[in-house]
Amino acid sequence: MFPIRGCKASASQSHHDYPASDIFADKGCSFVSPVDGRVDEVIRVDSWAPKTNVGRDRGGLSVSVVGVDGVRYYGSHLSAIGNGVRPGLRVRAGQVLGSIGNTGSARVTPSHLHFGISWPTPAGKWWIRRGSVSPQAYLNAWRHEQQLSPVPAVAKARRTYGTDHGCRSYC
Repeated sequence: MFPIRGCKASASQSHHDYPASDIFADKGCSFVSPVDGRVDEVIRVDSWAPKTNVGRDRGGLSVSVVGVDGVRYYGSHLSAIGNGVRPGLRVRAGQVLGSIGNTGSARVTPSHLHFGISWPTPAGKWWIRRGSVSPQAYLNAWRHEQQLSPVPAVAKARRTYGTDHGCRSYC
């Protein structure tokens, strides 16, 4: 399911430095789970500071879901986290996770959802969580209510990535 519901949204067809998409929409629009799954990680405090620009803090308020398909779906720069959204919560596709905003490093940009697709990792591995597979083809399909699974691409990206020794780009 397309991760923004009830609002006009425009997804970028490319992203800087690593695979992801910025989906521009009005502040307050709903970020919804694209799949059935469970909430994996929730960041409720915006700790980003422009002077330090620490990578782990760039997303601001964020939520990730590990789908029943085994893929992690990540949304950040939220203005608010949905009521009751917490790690371990089971969610259905279309369930509200939060509201679109511009927290973190997006403070100086129009409101948008940073959307990343990756494999599940232990908490805190933000360099994988932020995006490891380009989501554009999936977003385009989901917008038109077509089924397209990132499972094969995520498995391939994980094999190619190999052993994780920490952030490798835009750290």
